[in-house]
Amino acid sequence: MPHSFGYRARTRHMFKRGFKEHGAIRLSTYLINFRIGDIVDIKANAAQQKGMPHKYYHGRTGIIYNVTPSAVGVIVHKVVGNRYIEKRINVRIEHVKHSKCRQEFLDRVKSNHDAHAAAKAKGERINLKRIPGQPREARTVSIAQNAPQTIVPVPYETTI
Repeated sequence: MPHSFGYRARTRHMFKRGFKEHGAIRLSTYLINFRIGDIVDIKANAAQQKGMPHKYYHGRTGIIYNVTPSAVGVIVHKVVGNRYIEKRINVRIEHVKHSKCRQEFLDRVKSNHDAHAAAKAKGERINLKRIPGQPREARTVSIAQNAPQTIVPVPYETTI
């Protein structure tokens, strides 16, 4: 039973670096541009203790509201009781990365636009709505091709 309740208590596995990712932080991490309104994922990097977020925010997604030379301000919604509280945290850029949560939506917008333009050129209407998975169509199984088979267990024998 743990008895310490520090800022980084119970984060042994949470903050560890990945396989073959130990050591100094890559310089490409510092060359990423962040803008206000970008959606980012917060993932604490144990190689840099400065500007590390609290363990609660590890793995959360938020929106950037402020950019400074070495850090960004992120808005994260935290569930407290029966409501969401908008928390504003300042995190160094080593601990954030651009989120891919909107990539599927942006791809769908682009493909819908292309399909709409192609349909308009042909002069026809097209349905661009997403349709949930429908039940499979009915089919008849003939007994002639699929005769029933009787399966019996193999008797147990001991060879001593």
